[in-house]
Amino acid sequence: MTTASRIKLAIAPIAWTNDDMPELGKENSFEQCISEMALAGFTGTEIGNKYPKDPDVLRPYLTLRHLEVASAWFSAFLTTQPFEETAGAFIKHRDFLHAMGAKVIVVSEQGHSIQGQDLPVFTKKPVFTEEEWQRLTEGLEKLGDLAAEKGMAIVYHHHMGTGVQTTAEIDRLMAETHPDKVSLLFDTGHLVFSGEDPLAIYQAHQKRIKHIHFKDIREDVAKEVVAEADSFLTGVRKGVFTVPGDGMIDFKPICEAIDASQYEGWVVVEAEQDPALANPLEYAIKARNYIKGTWAI
Repeated sequence: MTTASRIKLAIAPIAWTNDDMPELGKENSFEQCISEMALAGFTGTEIGNKYPKDPDVLRPYLTLRHLEVASAWFSAFLTTQPFEETAGAFIKHRDFLHAMGAKVIVVSEQGHSIQGQDLPVFTKKPVFTEEEWQRLTEGLEKLGDLAAEKGMAIVYHHHMGTGVQTTAEIDRLMAETHPDKVSLLFDTGHLVFSGEDPLAIYQAHQKRIKHIHFKDIREDVAKEVVAEADSFLTGVRKGVFTVPGDGMIDFKPICEAIDASQYEGWVVVEAEQDPALANPLEYAIKARNYIKGTWAI
């Protein structure tokens, strides 16, 4: 199979309206967002906070623009809440995504997360206890079973400011969960921001990777976040993330590794910036052109 037949390109709405800071992009409508996604040449979307949550309402909007739903974020609290609370919310989320035709469910553990708090993202990052690791891995496997009831898979999103961010933490999560129950989301931006080697992570876990996020890093801003002990959201406001081709990451060897692994699924451009400073359509087109020039898809 060719790359173009195995891989579909999506873009996340967080460039138009930020879910964590809804004041960023509050002026951008849902219809503008999905129309500009299609205009920029993408065929898929993840779900933002302005999207209708009724599949029968959402579907016609996307069909008119030839867009599919790639996935959507789910916040788990397996380390801090009874499993039943996470499971109830997960089933509702799963059923919505299944109705929209998605095959994977993005899951990130938000127990003890500081990604939304005004705390230094590096020095105050949570570290799970042994008991919390056990609750996390057992809980994720149960969520994997729930996803499998609908023929779906969970893909774990390693993330800045959470208990699964570093190479060692990703390696442990993969080692302590069953590959048939828990898969991995590969996010270039979070890995490089954290100081990890994205190519090494991809090669180590390629058989578990079922969803990919492409985002780039502005190196000068990343260094400033460390030097100024900034929070994650302050880093976003300052512009630490950008689209592929606009930052420090060399995507060519990453694309070659993805090709070599015969990955099938979505690659989602996700670059949260202040849309007042980084016009979403302009940056979506920039990302699409860069990927086309680098990867020929």
